[in-house]
Amino acid sequence: MFSQCPLRCVSSTVLVALLCCLLSPPAEASKSSEDIRCKCICPPYRNVSGHIYNRNVSQKDCTCLHVVQPMPVPGSDVEAYCLLCECRYEERSTTTIKVIIIIYLSVVGALLLYMAFLVLVDPLLRKPDAYTQPLHNEEESEDTRSLAAAPAVPGARPHTVLERVEGAQQRWKRQVQEQRKTVFDRHKMLS
Repeated sequence: MFSQCPLRCVSSTVLVALLCCLLSPPAEASKSSEDIRCKCICPPYRNVSGHIYNRNVSQKDCTCLHVVQPMPVPGSDVEAYCLLCECRYEERSTTTIKVIIIIYLSVVGALLLYMAFLVLVDPLLRKPDAYTQPLHNEEESEDTRSLAAAPAVPGARPHTVLERVEGAQQRWKRQVQEQRKTVFDRHKMLS
């Protein structure tokens, strides 16, 4: 079966199966033991130091008597000790956490692939830049001015997005070069 399906189809099938396994609800009807807990924070009491107790119990059993085990005080002080403890029921959804992490990693992975594509392919597509020049070299700046003044072929339009971007970049570089010449050579402010 897999020999007829291309590699892309197989990888898509594996990805869908992996997501279904991760996102499937638990088989039991109640919450998973890692999704719920009761947290009791007990301050210091007489000669007993403060402590935090965590236990996986239901919401109705979230009391000091059910969570704090073993009880650090003798039987006569249990009620006073439990009155000092603050118990809170906490619930979370590990399925939601897994989905958010998968989405986050997918976006980061896509951005990394895009960056790798740009790093590897962009230099191959780019032509050498004819407008890179030192700031104060008059001979080369005159050559640039003559190239900028040359009329473009009428009706010729860039065919690709990359050519349009390069054209806009070249126009911007010419404007910057003219502004530099105006400011540095003629000592005039930009208008």
